[in-house]
Formats: sequence, C-alpha cells, structure tokens
Amino acid sequence: MSSESMPDRLVLLGSKGGPALRPGGPWPSSSLLQIGGRTIVVDCGLGVTRALVDAGITLKALDLIFITHLHSDHVLELGPLVHTAWTAGLASPVSVFGPPGTGHYWRRFCQAMEFDIEIRIVDEGRPDIRELVSINEFAEGLVVEQRGLKVSALRVDHPPVTDCFALRFEHGGKSVVFSADTAFFPPLANFAQGADILVHEAMLEEGIERLVAKTGNGARLKEHLLASHSFAEEAGRIASDAGVKRLVLNHLIPADDPGIVEADWIAAVRKTWAGDLTIARDGLVVELA
Repeated sequence: MSSESMPDRLVLLGSKGGPALRPGGPWPSSSLLQIGGRTIVVDCGLGVTRALVDAGITLKALDLIFITHLHSDHVLELGPLVHTAWTAGLASPVSVFGPPGTGHYWRRFCQAMEFDIEIRIVDEGRPDIRELVSINEFAEGLVVEQRGLKVSALRVDHPPVTDCFALRFEHGGKSVVFSADTAFFPPLANFAQGADILVHEAMLEEGIERLVAKTGNGARLKEHLLASHSFAEEAGRIASDAGVKRLVLNHLIPADDPGIVEADWIAAVRKTWAGDLTIARDGLVVELA
C-alpha cells in the first residue's frame, strides 16, 4: 500500500520514557504519524527502525523526521535509521527537523560511519547520504509549511534541557500535538487547543520510588523526574483545558513495572480527563478519523 493510500494514523512505535531497556519491557520514544500522504517520524529512540518496518513502512519512503530534543531516548537512532534506509535503497531527499545541535549530531554520525559510507558509494553506486539529508534546526514558532502540512513548535519545560519543543502537526483540518518531555506546562493547553489527538508524556507516582530504587543514583534521578516530567493527572488537565478529541498517554514512566497495569494509568488520568483515552504500548495504532 503506498503512503498516499494509507489512512491517516498515528503509530506509537516506542512507548517508554527514558533510555534504559529491560528484559520484556517496551522501547524508548518514537512515533509514526501518517497524515495527508506524508510519512512523518517523531523522535528516534532506540528501536525506531525495526518498529517502522513492523508498522509496514518501506524505509526508502522515509520523508520527514522531527526530533523534539536531544536526550538519547529521542535521538539515539536518528543516524542509524537514515543510514539503514539508505542501505535499503533510499534515493530521495529526507528532511530532518530538530533543535539546535541536531546538525552537530548528524555530522558526527556521518564522520563515525565515514568508512562505510565512502565504500558503499564507490562499491554499490549509492548516492551520497550526506547530500540526501537536510538538517533544519528550529526554535519556537512555525517550523515548516509545505504541501498543505503545517508544523509549529512550542518550547516546553524540561530542565535542564532548554531546547525541548512540543510539536503541532496540521493537515486538511486534522491536527495532532506531541507534548515532548515536559513538566506540567499550562501554555501547552493553548498550543494544543482543539487538536484531534494530544500525545502527552505521563508518570505514575507509585512507580517512581520503585523505579529509582532499581536504577541506582536514586535521589538525583527522582529529583530530575519530578522537576522535568508530568504526572498522568496533569496530562489529563492539559487535555481538558485544550478541549482535545483524544488523549494518548505516552513516554510512560515507569513503563516496565509489573506492579503497574493499564487500569492504573486510566484511574490516574480519569481524575482530570473524561474524554477518549489511549494508553500507549509499542506498535499501537490510533486511527486519525
């Protein structure tokens, strides 16, 4: 099925918050948004390439990639995704949009892979990957407007990272907003006003203590989590204030605690959100009706 004939949909490729992988657990942050015939990847945590293939995406159809911020669970697999698409036959330009520093990451990735890139260009007749990819660093405001797709960014509250941006995608009267990683941030409600889908990060209080005990460096990690992330009921409050049609809880912290089930997330967010609700899990598809 070509991307043009694909129904508009959101696929939650990786649903956990944070970079660590644990046996049997989900994968870090990445999402696929197919809207108006465009194939858009939002964030490139570990596992994004395999997850895209599992979602039925031909890698050489890669089109637009957006990075919300440069934490590893959002950018670690950006280079490997594009490189793997290139080895799969990518020959059309890919536009990458990210915060300041994205270009530095990409140049250094190509430098690290220089031997492989040079030899494949000569030996396999491939186009130069460095000329196929354009890196566009953005700040707050309008990011890009092309072929009916409009993307805007809002700086959110994710200390100590200053360049972290929520993203709003609009096409043909449909809109999807990604909160990125953020503490409770009331201006986000205005930014997400009336969206069809708000994808918002979420934490569960009862899981934080067990998570920090398991990870080590507990006190400092707990401090970061509380200062930089949102509880599920706070995500619900943003969704209610924004009047969105559906709330998707994503970037779940903790996402791999056997003592926490979907019902726990639902109970927490129902304190503040009565509307349509999806709790992310890897590979879950949300139709954009």
